[in-house]
Amino acid sequence: MFPTILIVDDEPSILKSLSGILIDEGFEVITASNGYEALKIIDTEAPDLILLDIWMPGMDGIETLKEIKKENPYVQVIMITGHGTIETAVNATKIGAFDFIEKPLSIDKVIVSINNALNFRRLEEENRYLRKKTLEKHSISGNSAEILAMKKQIEIAAPTDAVILITGENGTGKELVARTIHQYSARAEQPLIAVNCAAIPEELIESELYGHEKGARAESASKSRGKFELANNGTIFLDEVGDMSIKTQSKILRVLQEQKFQRVGGSRTLEVDIRVIASTNKDLETEIENGNFREELFFRLNVIPIEVPALRKRIEDLPVLIDTFFDKCSKQYQAPVKKVKKEVLDLLSTYSWPGNVRELKNLVERLAIMTESDIIEISDIPGPYNTSPTASQESLETKSFLVNQLKDAKKVFEKEFIKRKLLQNDNNITRTAETIGVARSYLHKKLKELGL
Repeated sequence: MFPTILIVDDEPSILKSLSGILIDEGFEVITASNGYEALKIIDTEAPDLILLDIWMPGMDGIETLKEIKKENPYVQVIMITGHGTIETAVNATKIGAFDFIEKPLSIDKVIVSINNALNFRRLEEENRYLRKKTLEKHSISGNSAEILAMKKQIEIAAPTDAVILITGENGTGKELVARTIHQYSARAEQPLIAVNCAAIPEELIESELYGHEKGARAESASKSRGKFELANNGTIFLDEVGDMSIKTQSKILRVLQEQKFQRVGGSRTLEVDIRVIASTNKDLETEIENGNFREELFFRLNVIPIEVPALRKRIEDLPVLIDTFFDKCSKQYQAPVKKVKKEVLDLLSTYSWPGNVRELKNLVERLAIMTESDIIEISDIPGPYNTSPTASQESLETKSFLVNQLKDAKKVFEKEFIKRKLLQNDNNITRTAETIGVARSYLHKKLKELGL
C-alpha cells in the first residue's frame, strides 16, 4: 500500500507539477487549494503526510496547521513557503510541523523530507504500539471498590511530578503500581530505575545510588554510574524504603531535596531531574516513633500516599486475577487456558492469603503446570488452601507420614515451614530470619541444607 500525500497550495501550477513528480515516485496524491478544503479532505481521506503552503488566502498555512494538529496530532506536516523567515519556521515547528522547505522547491529535498517524515511516523506508531503493550503488561487487574479507588488515585497523580509513597503488605503489587504510575507519566519514554533498598548492603549503598569514580574502592577498576544518574529525566523507584538504615536515609534525603550529588571518590557535583516513587510494607509513622525512620524523609516521600489493598480486602477480584494468571501461564507454556469451578472459587475466597497476589499467582502457576485437566476441581487444590479433611490428610501424608525416620519428618516440616515464611516475607532473607527468630547466617545455612 502506497503512502497518501495531501498537497495544499493555492497555486495550480505547484499542485500540478508536484503531484506529477510524487505520483512518479510511487505516492498516491490528493490536492487542495486552500485550508478549508484541506481540513475536509483530511476528515474523509486520512492522508499519511501533508505538504502545506504557508501563504494562502483566507485561512493561511499556520492556522491550517493548528487545526490539523488539534484533530490529527500524529499526521506529519511539511510546511512550504516562497518567502519564509526564521521566526515563521520556529513558530511552525512549535505547533508541530515536521519540516520547513522553501520555494523554489528542490525536488530532491522534498523527497528526502517526505521519506524522513514517513519514517518518523512509522517509528511513532511502533512506539505507541509498544507503549500500549507495556501498559497492558502493567495493568492492574480487578474491579473491586478498593482497586477502582486506587486506579483513580493513579490516574490523577501519575501525570504530575509529585513524589508518591506506595504502602501495602508484601506481595500486594507495589512495584506494579509504581511501574503503572511511570507509564502514565510524562516521563514514560525515560527510564524507570528500581532500587531494592532492603537488598543493598549499607557499605555499598552510596556507590549503588551515586556511582563511583575509578579507584574509589579497592575493587572499582572503572568509573560507574549510580542509580540516580541512570534515572536522570526519568523515575527512580525506592522499593522497601523503610528497610534503609538511618545513616542512608540522611544521604537520600539530601539528594531528594537538592537533586544534586557527587559520585563516591569524585569532586564534581552532578545535577539530576528525577521523579521519585517509594514503597514500603512498614508503618513508617510507627518506625519514626521507634527511632528507625527519619521524620523529614517521611514528609519528603509522603506527598501523595497510595495504599495497595491486601488481597483479603478485595476478595471479589479473585476470579479476575485467577483468569489473568491462567491466561499468562497459557501463553508462557503454550497450553490451553485452564478454568476453575465455582466451588473452587468459593473455597479460595475463604483463605486469608497472607502472601497476597504473589501467593495467588504462585498457586495458579502450580495448578497450570501440575493439573492435567483443563477444569480445576476442589480435589486439585492443595493445603493450606484446601481445608477439607481429605485434603489435609493427603497433605500430611505426602509431607510427613510417608517418611520413616523422625529426623526426616523434622526436615520435611522445616522445609515447608521456611518455604511458607519466605513467601510471606516476599523472599526477603533478612525479614524471614527476623520473623522466625534465627540469625540471617543460620537461615542461609538452612536454605542450602534443605535445597531451597
